[in-house]
Amino acid sequence: MKKLILSAAIVLGSLSIYATTTANTEQVKNTVNFQSEYTEIKTDDVPAAVKTALETAYPGAKLEKAYINEKKEYKLDIAVGDQKATVYSDANGNWLKI
Repeated sequence: MKKLILSAAIVLGSLSIYATTTANTEQVKNTVNFQSEYTEIKTDDVPAAVKTALETAYPGAKLEKAYINEKKEYKLDIAVGDQKATVYSDANGNWLKI
């Protein structure tokens, strides 16, 4: 009788292992709309504050192309050595994270 009770407890215990709750896994898609309406300008038209911030943050960086949008935010294509990057700045030389 003890073996019957023991085996029933083992069977019921092993069945409870499979009784798990499933988490509701809905995929959430976040989209960030940033203004992509940049128009190319001459590198000489970039304000001095932006050029100074560029020299301070990236010594030896060469400004290859510059773009501006209607909010007076600048998109700068730069080259530092053999590496190229795109950085964003406002008219005061503050860096933007986009």
